[in-house]
Amino acid sequence: MAIKSLLVHLDDRPASTLRLEAGLALAQAFGAHVTALCLIAEPYLRVMPGRHLPADFARIHLDQLKAEAEALLSSARAAAGQRGLELETRCQTGTLDHLPIMLAREARQADLTLIGQAGLESSGADDALLAEAAFMDTGRPALVVPADGAGKLPPRRAIVAWDGSREAARAAGDAVPLLQAAEDVVVLVVDPNRAGARFSDQPGTGLARYLTRHGIEARLKPVRSDGHGIASVILDQVREESADLLVMGGYGHSRFREMMLGGVTRHMLEHAPVPMLLAH
Repeated sequence: MAIKSLLVHLDDRPASTLRLEAGLALAQAFGAHVTALCLIAEPYLRVMPGRHLPADFARIHLDQLKAEAEALLSSARAAAGQRGLELETRCQTGTLDHLPIMLAREARQADLTLIGQAGLESSGADDALLAEAAFMDTGRPALVVPADGAGKLPPRRAIVAWDGSREAARAAGDAVPLLQAAEDVVVLVVDPNRAGARFSDQPGTGLARYLTRHGIEARLKPVRSDGHGIASVILDQVREESADLLVMGGYGHSRFREMMLGGVTRHMLEHAPVPMLLAH
């Protein structure tokens, strides 16, 4: 897969500017078309008994939100122009619960979608739903960009978290263009000696050969969890290897199970310190 079409989700938070910069850097590196998308939640007004709100209150508020979004997109177009790029912009409005559906619809037409990291603040639940929609409901990968920026993109050093699953295989394949640009690629296998049909006799070796055939010199790194959570082990390896990119499959278990019991994907969506390519 060549990366020739990028979608960047923008909002009014500071992290949005850093996400745009990451998208523009990738567009320059790959000669890709880039589209910026703003999603506006329609105002939800709960009228209390005995209270009256002007009929046009919601319309005025929505018009204000649209004006703010257009100003944001105008600034994004200017930033792209400074890099010699032309930025396509789109703005869509819907109910709050419909925004992930709208994002997924647009993301299906892109090779890669850049989305913000799920935050822990009050809007965090909505952030998580958008991030999940970008790779769970599209058939496409998503690049989840941390709130403090993407660092180096395309990456110099990358880690591919490999557990032999369908989701991990999809992510590794989708990440090939980014991995080809890296100087160092690690195939990380946590607890390689555990039994399971997903693994061969030499866990990770087959993936390393696959990447080599795509011109990627990957090195295999087996590590033991020693009772620690898989997510914390992966995060430790990201820091130890000074990685600029993490590649992994998303939601090998159901989203409901991870939401209720915790899981690797949910944890990484909130805590990954570097851009993370997720696919399902």
